[in-house]
Amino acid sequence: MKRVLQFFTDTLLRWNTTENNRQMPWKGEKDPYRIWLSEIILQQTRVEQGWNYYLAFLRQYPTIHKLAAAPDHEVMKLWEGLGYYSRCRNLLACARQVVTRYDGKMPQTSSELAILPGIGPYTAAAIASFAFGEPIAVVDGNVIRILSRFFGIELPWDNPAGKKQFTALAASLLPASEPALYNQAIMDFGATVCKPAQPACQACGLAAKCLAYKTNRQAHLPVRTAKAPKKRRYFIYFIFSSQGKVLVRQRQDRDVWKNLFEFYLVENDRSPKSVGALAADKAITLGARALVSVPTEPYCQVLTHQLIVAWFVEIALKQTVFVEGYQWVAEAEIAGLAFPGVIRQYLAHRQLQQG
Repeated sequence: MKRVLQFFTDTLLRWNTTENNRQMPWKGEKDPYRIWLSEIILQQTRVEQGWNYYLAFLRQYPTIHKLAAAPDHEVMKLWEGLGYYSRCRNLLACARQVVTRYDGKMPQTSSELAILPGIGPYTAAAIASFAFGEPIAVVDGNVIRILSRFFGIELPWDNPAGKKQFTALAASLLPASEPALYNQAIMDFGATVCKPAQPACQACGLAAKCLAYKTNRQAHLPVRTAKAPKKRRYFIYFIFSSQGKVLVRQRQDRDVWKNLFEFYLVENDRSPKSVGALAADKAITLGARALVSVPTEPYCQVLTHQLIVAWFVEIALKQTVFVEGYQWVAEAEIAGLAFPGVIRQYLAHRQLQQG
């Protein structure tokens, strides 16, 4: 087994030196702030999508002090489109904690980093190894996929036993003298060679000893616990406007999209039979002479555990009225507010129609 482990590590490091030409703006970075920022952005986000966000954040907030001092709404707006907004809330919380508790300097060990908001074991290992040379292995989706295929591991990776096995195996493969180089190599290898779909097995230096390749099980590994079906939620958004203003609120409850803005919302337990009738009733409630548009076709947004189906109805009132929990904002300010994806879909489509 020791020879197999050594073969794996040596082959990966050789590939990194001779064949790995993957370019990313944070690659080879030693600044812990930049490493941390890139890792938070790349959680549940593809490199291609996160690239420009990373550069935009560095332009706007070149230091952790600048980020920590920024208003929440400004940072949320810059994050808009990346999704999983809890990452953005944790980004701010972490920056402020580092500034207040550590004078703006990131802790240098993975154990200290892991107690900060939004930093789990993988991100802590990445920062500690890349910035400070700590000999700790990263274990992300790329690493799990490579290890499960090469060693033929059938144990689901997303349960406690699986996590323990993959973490221990990753640690046994790490060359203590080159943790940053090895960690970057294995992540790049998973992204470019041992890909989720259509892995480049014919060009893979590990193929000679890869159990998945020998048994043609690449498509079946890694194994994960069966997913529960997504919950469906039905949102009807009423866009009340009057005198150049629009009614909005900022979500605060412990639910999806906390701190993002939205229009007046009615949520149904099941798909409504008549959105139009509901819209007419709501218009009468807030103003008998209101003008009601035809409801849109449904828009959808897929979340980790939920599917949001939303309809939009524009209602022009003769005058503004008080609605608890909501506020009237100028139509010109709408573009500066951070909205969830399903609302941005609608606003983009509406703008195209009007254009």
